[in-house]
Amino acid sequence: MDEDFENLRAAANAALRAHDLAALSVLLAATEPPDIARLLEQEPHAADRAVLYRLLHRDTALEVFELLENAQRAELIEGLRAEDTTRVFEDLDPDDRAQLVDELPATVAQHLMRGLSAGERELTLPLLGYPKRSIGRFMSPEYVALRPRLTLGDALAHVQHRGKDAETIYMLPVTDDERRVQGVIGLRELVMDASDRTVGEVMVEARTVRATDDAEYAARRVVDAQLLAAPVVDGDDRLVGILTIDDASRILEDADDEDAARQGAAEPLTRPYLTVPVFGIVRSRVVWLLVLAVSALLTVQVLGVFEDQLAEVVTLALFIPLLTGTAGNTGAQAATTVTRALALGEVGARDVLSVAWREVRVGLVLGALLGTLGFVLASLVFDARFGAVIGLTLVAVCTLAATVGGAMPMLARAVHADPAVFSTPFISTFCDATSLVIYFLIATWLLGLR
Repeated sequence: MDEDFENLRAAANAALRAHDLAALSVLLAATEPPDIARLLEQEPHAADRAVLYRLLHRDTALEVFELLENAQRAELIEGLRAEDTTRVFEDLDPDDRAQLVDELPATVAQHLMRGLSAGERELTLPLLGYPKRSIGRFMSPEYVALRPRLTLGDALAHVQHRGKDAETIYMLPVTDDERRVQGVIGLRELVMDASDRTVGEVMVEARTVRATDDAEYAARRVVDAQLLAAPVVDGDDRLVGILTIDDASRILEDADDEDAARQGAAEPLTRPYLTVPVFGIVRSRVVWLLVLAVSALLTVQVLGVFEDQLAEVVTLALFIPLLTGTAGNTGAQAATTVTRALALGEVGARDVLSVAWREVRVGLVLGALLGTLGFVLASLVFDARFGAVIGLTLVAVCTLAATVGGAMPMLARAVHADPAVFSTPFISTFCDATSLVIYFLIATWLLGLR
């Protein structure tokens, strides 16, 4: 399969270099949309991506466009002719359109919004009124709603008449005359049950999400409950859209990519690696590296403060990597565990004290296990007093690191920051410095250093 794609890529590049648009058009016509999307993703030159896209049939072009990430869509839009961009923008679903607007320069976005038909503009503008990170930006306003008093036969006829343009018909919200959600009904029940029964008799309780809810939180609820779709309501429980499991899964995938990048001290790349300019990759990493470099100065400063103790007992330096590494890893483990629990909704900001107390106990047990091992080994190699220094230090640093690592993501959520920002890199640096302070204080006490 990869060999076939590489052959496709080589043929497309050869046609582009030779300016043989006729051959390129024939090649693209015989290629499946996912492979064309992959070809566009891996093409490093924006101008060539625009050429490839213009040669696609209209239906294929829309299908390919929907397979691209928002950042790639925005870049492609800017490289197309005005008439091409207007057509593509008009053909998008309203939720995809609202997300694309966030990636485009303001002047380009305004131009495209003005070029929309009245009906499509009416569907899109309400979505743009919600905060960028809210689920209102990702919901679809194209749905089919039913009334409880309808018979299943009439409801099915209504779906057949109105369902062509709906985002999904597998889950149908049921509302009263004021659009307040009363329940939901699946297409299976609509088709298989007796046609003279009413929708109200067959519908089940709806699991709704609010349009202003955080997108990741709302998406997690839909995925965890294994819903095909969930009604999205406003503050008065009036139906304003639906969130499908496809969109929810995409939101969680993007959130996981972002968290993974930030836990590795970088910002996520919004495009395939090989198409990102070198300076784009530098920008995604340099800020975090500067922050961590400044933070690491704390460790240097601690070593400077305890320079005399190190000179007096040089053996202390041998255990610094062990202690700082153990502290950093313990804190990182706790932070990763709690960050995931936050993402899954298993804990909230109000649980910070419960989480901190649990991590105190976890850290104490881990420290006791590692400290016992450290005491035995250091005592055998050096002496019992030095073994006690290592053992007690491990108990203390594991307890502190686990507590800090568990509490920091909770505090981040409490101040509406991304918990991933406070995870592995920052906590590891913090634990390095504090573990050294604890180490030298215990050594000064037990070994009688000046």
